[in-house]
Amino acid sequence: MEGCAAAQSGSQTMSLHLVIGNKNYSSWSFRPWIAMKVAGIPFDETVISLDAPDFKTRVTALGGCGRVPVLIDGDVCVWESLAILEYLVEKFPTAGLWPQDIAARAHARAAASEMHAGFVSLRRHLAMNVMRPVKFRALDAGTAKDVARIDAIWNECRARYGADGAFLLGQFGAADAMFAPVVWRFHTYAVEVSATAGAYMRAVMALPAWNEWRDAARREPWVLPEDEVDWPQVLRE
Repeated sequence: MEGCAAAQSGSQTMSLHLVIGNKNYSSWSFRPWIAMKVAGIPFDETVISLDAPDFKTRVTALGGCGRVPVLIDGDVCVWESLAILEYLVEKFPTAGLWPQDIAARAHARAAASEMHAGFVSLRRHLAMNVMRPVKFRALDAGTAKDVARIDAIWNECRARYGADGAFLLGQFGAADAMFAPVVWRFHTYAVEVSATAGAYMRAVMALPAWNEWRDAARREPWVLPEDEVDWPQVLRE
């Protein structure tokens, strides 16, 4: 396990099934996946390529929701990454996904919600692409504004609540899971960040779960042109 305390074991955990998209591209899928890995919550996973002709049919058959990520827990089906994280918080209250302190918890939730709802320019201009080698990409105005705001969020979290660890609120939690795909983006496109943000990125990238996801992404055969910013070139490490 990495960072957080071990979650409960037994039949309660073994029923969890996470359905995700391509590990190379699916930033939304990465969020609950890394949260569960770091928290030590056992789960089965199914990967379905986002461009599969029967994608919606297969996802609907598995979870009844038609989109990824989706967490299936018996008769319970939860979609949307932030909702999945909140479900995990309730099901595994000792996993430490939100801080215990009420002020830190409120701050973490606000940061996670802002990430969930915003930063459209960043998402469009710096698509998540795990297999792309690190190579600078110039930022447009909207993306530069998003980068500056995210850097500010990270600095504020670290300054106010990060004293007891290397992550946003000290120990790895749901807020870090929400921003984990941004760490990929900043790394892949060699985005310049502050010293505090850079140290935070290194802490996330040092997690064993990070390497596990990266290695699995590198084994995937799929190429999605819409997520290859260098298209028609497909850059690979």
